[in-house]
Order: sequence, then C-alpha cells, then structure tokens
Amino acid sequence: MTQPQKDMTEKEKAAAGLMYNPNTDAELIAERDAAKTLLQKYNNLAPSEKDARREILKKLLGETGENFIIEQPFYCDYGYNISIGENFYANFGLSILDAAKVTFGKNAFIGPNVGIYAAGHPLDAQERNTLIEYAKPIAIGDNVWIGGDVTIVPGVSIGDNCVIGAGSVVTKDVPPNTLAAGNPCRPIKKI
Repeated sequence: MTQPQKDMTEKEKAAAGLMYNPNTDAELIAERDAAKTLLQKYNNLAPSEKDARREILKKLLGETGENFIIEQPFYCDYGYNISIGENFYANFGLSILDAAKVTFGKNAFIGPNVGIYAAGHPLDAQERNTLIEYAKPIAIGDNVWIGGDVTIVPGVSIGDNCVIGAGSVVTKDVPPNTLAAGNPCRPIKKI
C-alpha cells in the first residue's frame, strides 16, 4: 500500500486509495454523523411514507436513477460515494461501507443482508492498531442480481448480467455474464 502524503487531507487520501485515518479527522467524522442522522430518519419512517423515504435517499446518495427502492433498514458510512442506476432494488439489511466509490448499474437487484465493503484494514496488527485503513472502489454492472447474505470486499468489480449466489464472499472480480458463488466466490458458468 502506498504511503499517504502529508499535505493531503484524510478524505483526499481515502479517495486516492492511500492509508488514512477516519477516526481522528473532523471532516470525515462530521460527514459520517450527518449520514447517520439521515439514516436514522430513513430507517424509522413507515413503509407507506414513500415520498419522504425517497427524498432522504436523494439527499444522502451521490447519484440515483428515478426508479429505485432500498428497503429498511439501510446503513452506509457517507452516502455521497454511492451511485445507483435506474431500476435499483435492495432488500432489507443492506450495509455499504462507502469510504470509496460504490457504483451500481441499472437493473441491479440486491438480496437481504448484503454487505458491500469498500473499506479495509492493514494485515499488520501494529499498523492496524493506529486506526488507519484504506478504501478501494467497488463497481457492480447492469442487470446484476446479488443473492442474500453476500459479502463484497474492497476493489471488486462485478460485470454486467451477473448473478452472485446467496452467501458468497466476493474477493475477486467477476467477469460479465457469469453465475458465480461460494466462499471465496468463483465463476460457476456463463449465462
């Protein structure tokens, strides 16, 4: 991992894929707190309050299509690093650690209890104990179905027209038009 530049903010380091400390930086802390406040409101709205739910997500997320549903509860770190395409659907319990960009193409369908984690930590315990971390973007293509209880780790890309089987842990890129599953997730067949 590249060493951070001293003249960069922690937010700039994160965006550049460098080690950064999100736990001592006032800007990042304030942005996470703002997201948590919006998420608390969102997660406590009645399902029938569709307009209010939509308004909060439009304010929270970096980019959305016009047609999208994210079932409650939903959790993320910042929100502004998340872009969802048209006709997006996420079932209950979606968690996105969006310290880096997380993008979804159009017609993405996400099963329940999916975790998408752009943030990661050093393997070395002494380095990890300094509270630094890194962030790598995650890209999910068009027409992708991600089954329930899937985990996606930093830096992964999932191509267009893929299906990721329930319970999978996606640690490597998945090529377009692929059914992939398992822990670790691996291609099973072309579709």
